[in-house]
Amino acid sequence: MKPVVVTGPPRADLETVDALAAHGVATVHEAIGRAGFLGPHLRPTHPGSRIGGTAVTVLSWPGDNLMIHVAVEQCAPGDVLVVTTTSPSTDGMFGELFATALQHRGVRGLVINAGVRDTAELHAMGFPVWSAAVSAQGTVKATPGSVNVPITIGGQVIRPGDAVLADDDGVLVVAREAVGSALAAAEARAAKEEATRRAFREGQLGLDRYGMRDKIAELGIEYVPYAEWDPS
Repeated sequence: MKPVVVTGPPRADLETVDALAAHGVATVHEAIGRAGFLGPHLRPTHPGSRIGGTAVTVLSWPGDNLMIHVAVEQCAPGDVLVVTTTSPSTDGMFGELFATALQHRGVRGLVINAGVRDTAELHAMGFPVWSAAVSAQGTVKATPGSVNVPITIGGQVIRPGDAVLADDDGVLVVAREAVGSALAAAEARAAKEEATRRAFREGQLGLDRYGMRDKIAELGIEYVPYAEWDPS
């Protein structure tokens, strides 16, 4: 791909993205058909954060953070910076100085399929990060890449302006055109889960609520009193 910086891409409606993020990654992931999960390798540097925002995407050379510098200018309030590299990298491509510049522009957090550093400082300043690695290894600023082009992480395509949700369960992408329908599905799932929660609090078993007893019988699982059980 020829190096390019795409300016002014369409973004998902931020109010809808915020409502979607409030449901959490796991609930939304289930609600939209178990789609959009970027994989278990992206972990928060400090658990306890939950964000949603619109993607500004970066394709960088491994060990080179030049294009992150380029991307800062393209960021707006409510964005989440999403970075990947052309081949695997664990170098610390992002740190406290980048976060300072992004916070000034209203960016809500970073998702990077590579490494970060300055994690204590990032935590102290309240800048949420999900990364594939933490590493003190530095980088150069020498190789062209692209900003606001479609990128792929964990088999999922992230386009500029797509909704990005992140919490302790991982990172999820929802296409910008689909955030409205995703929110409706998440609300329906949340209501269903609340009904199930009430039922469990009242003592109902999942075996009965989910109608699994017939399946257990079909699978040949037997209930045997301990006194009659022969483990051999």
